[in-house]
Amino acid sequence: QVQLVESGGGLVLPGGSLRLSCAASGISVGTTAMGWYRQAPGKQREFVANIFSGGNSEYAESMKGRFTISRDNTKNTMYLQMNSLTVEDTAVYYCAAYRYDATSWGQGTQVTVSS
Repeated sequence: QVQLVESGGGLVLPGGSLRLSCAASGISVGTTAMGWYRQAPGKQREFVANIFSGGNSEYAESMKGRFTISRDNTKNTMYLQMNSLTVEDTAVYYCAAYRYDATSWGQGTQVTVSS
């Protein structure tokens, strides 16, 4: 059974940084395509970034240059480094693992950017 557990969210000032973690069990992050999404209050869940089994990645346009997705195969954990945060980045952030038959989701971690 796949389990994804996000952590690392919190309150940060505009311009600050946070690193989110997604600890996985039941899959290997090194061989599974995975991604990050976010959902702000009153808005639909939106794509943030993907990382693929070969190591390449892709980002939503507004996150390019500010966010970096990565993984540590030894810890079976995926990360999202977020820099230059703005109030518009406030949302619940979810990690996802894409398998041939289903996508698994974590429970989410709240990120609040506020002065």
